[in-house]
Amino acid sequence: MEPSISTQTSSSNHTLNSTGVGCQWEIGDRSRLCRFLCYGLEGDMYTAREEGRVSMDNAETLLSLLQEGQGAEVVEEIKRFAKDERAVRLGPSFFALALCSQHSELKTRQAAFKALKEVCRDPVHLFSFIQYKKELKEGMKCGIWGRALRKAVSDWYNDQDAMSLAAAVTRCKQREGWSHQDLLRLSHTKPAREAIALISKYVTKGWKEVQVCYADKENSEEVAKVLSYLEVVEKVKHSCDEMEVVNLIEEHKLEREQLLTDHLKSKLVWRALLKEMPLQSVLKILGKMTANKVLEPGTSETQTVCDRIQSESALKKAKLHPFHILLSSENYKRGQGYQGKTKWEPDSSIIKAMDCAFYKSFMNVDPVRKRFVVAVDVSTSLSSIVPGTSISTAVAAAAIAMIFARTEADTHVLAYSEGFAVPCSISADMTLAQATVELVKIPSGSTDCTLPITWATENGKAIDVFIILTNNPLWTFTASPVESLKKHRQISGVNSKLVMCGLTSIGHAIADTEDKGVLSICGFDLGALCVIRNLAQDLI
Repeated sequence: MEPSISTQTSSSNHTLNSTGVGCQWEIGDRSRLCRFLCYGLEGDMYTAREEGRVSMDNAETLLSLLQEGQGAEVVEEIKRFAKDERAVRLGPSFFALALCSQHSELKTRQAAFKALKEVCRDPVHLFSFIQYKKELKEGMKCGIWGRALRKAVSDWYNDQDAMSLAAAVTRCKQREGWSHQDLLRLSHTKPAREAIALISKYVTKGWKEVQVCYADKENSEEVAKVLSYLEVVEKVKHSCDEMEVVNLIEEHKLEREQLLTDHLKSKLVWRALLKEMPLQSVLKILGKMTANKVLEPGTSETQTVCDRIQSESALKKAKLHPFHILLSSENYKRGQGYQGKTKWEPDSSIIKAMDCAFYKSFMNVDPVRKRFVVAVDVSTSLSSIVPGTSISTAVAAAAIAMIFARTEADTHVLAYSEGFAVPCSISADMTLAQATVELVKIPSGSTDCTLPITWATENGKAIDVFIILTNNPLWTFTASPVESLKKHRQISGVNSKLVMCGLTSIGHAIADTEDKGVLSICGFDLGALCVIRNLAQDLI
């Protein structure tokens, strides 16, 4: 893999070596691989909310590294992305692991299969990996179910905690055209202990066979627990009694995937589910719950949900990012779903709870401890909507600026337009509304994306990362942003990076360059913040 370009490292920046000052920082194979693992493309452009099927067309560097005998190193990188949760999209990692698992080099194949448990942590991941293997084998005469895959899949099931596996196989029965029954049968899994054998029999033979087999047995404590849990799952599947279903949900923490469609027509059932439902899922269905009168103004159920949304412990456990909450809040305020005919009257107490949660969730953002400039283009109207969201570009820009101002100690927020770039008084204690007002009150002109970099250079500011936000797909500038960045690197001696964000762009790269430190983002979503973070830390 490629060596680090920097010869001197500190907690705040990477200093260029004597041969590199002012020169283009070329993209190496490691960076291309990491970008592929992060968002599914090897290039310098991330498009928000775009998640197509991963294919060989986007994996040239991955193939090249495998052909050069660096398969084991590739697998280690895949594992790091999974462990550190660096990836915006998970599909590329499963695709890459599947490709490694059928490479001609034995060492690479062995490393890939050994990594399966670390990379594919739940059934959805496992099904996705298997499907990618099937797609990669299409056109070949051989099948995918060789001894190595059978052992890897068997180990995946055998190494699971029995109760966790029982919950998983009843929550997610099939995906990507595969089921647990398929995988257990095709892998010829031999259960390593009795509790796994029980779950395997349940999946492959059904509940009646389990009852016959275990009815008169003297079972271990682990087996008894699994048996009891599966009995509850089966009981709820055959129950038409609303109160019985509610009691089973509350007592055994059942989830909606384990219920029948008819159960989900009940308000009482939904209220029971909401009590233990992951907070991310709660935010996603708030509109539906309001529309269906599950959550009504002034009720204890609504108050309970509001308390959970703004609970610091719940927010910390869910690891919710402020931008995630903002997206959910604006979608809820919209009063209408993007698809279908679902409409609702937003509840003011829920809106207030989400506003409160937005500010509290800043505690979940770990600083990267770099020097940032966040520059907002005020040359055009900031009333446009970020594609795929309900957020105006003004609110999005203010939120992005706030996130960095509140979490990174060395952040300059600038407003720029034709002929000027000026510091914007967005402080850590401002509300989002106040920050938005600060941006929109500045007079506008034409767009010049080089101005924030020039401002930093002329004012002697050594900047690690420039984040330049614009909603104008066309602009004029006195010099190219990349050339301005090179000049800043040369004068400051810092290996500065540049992120060009076209908030309303749907696929137009703002800068076309082979410079590793330059990245374009089209649109904006939570994944874009992950991409910026990875770039700032030299991870992509």
